[in-house]
Amino acid sequence: MSDGLLDAAAIMRLLDEVAEELPPGGMQHLMVVVGGALLAFRGLRDATRDVDSGIRLDAEVLAASERVAGSHGLSKRWINDSAAAFLPATFELADCVELLDRPTLRVLGVSWNQLFLMKLNASRAVDTDDIEAIWPHCAFGSAEAAVEAFYEAYPLERHDEFLADRIRAIV
Repeated sequence: MSDGLLDAAAIMRLLDEVAEELPPGGMQHLMVVVGGALLAFRGLRDATRDVDSGIRLDAEVLAASERVAGSHGLSKRWINDSAAAFLPATFELADCVELLDRPTLRVLGVSWNQLFLMKLNASRAVDTDDIEAIWPHCAFGSAEAAVEAFYEAYPLERHDEFLADRIRAIV
């Protein structure tokens, strides 16, 4: 972790530490992992620099993650909720996969389809490899079905008549 890169095992250990930092006997906090950390959990990426939550995190979780960051020399924002603004409108908590369940912290990961749609929405150069790696795990069946799901998930996005062609070119 000295280089700031976190593999799946390191992320799990650190999330366990965050859970231990949270007040016992209180509520169970929730985090929904998206992005590179989820790809690392699922074996599609070796490591990442941060853990993005697709839902807003409360102050207790953020404070606990900062304390853990301090003891490991990590960025204070190694856990963040910046991705919450990009969560698809079609997101359903019930579709998530459980990654960690502790009395103080429950960590879920978005479904393959939701992760694909989020990466497609971001469409940064660094997302192309991720989109390609995620596709075989998705249930869309075709680029056209993925496009339909994309516009349901992001109804305010401007229509791109070439989106299906772009998906086919990537996958």
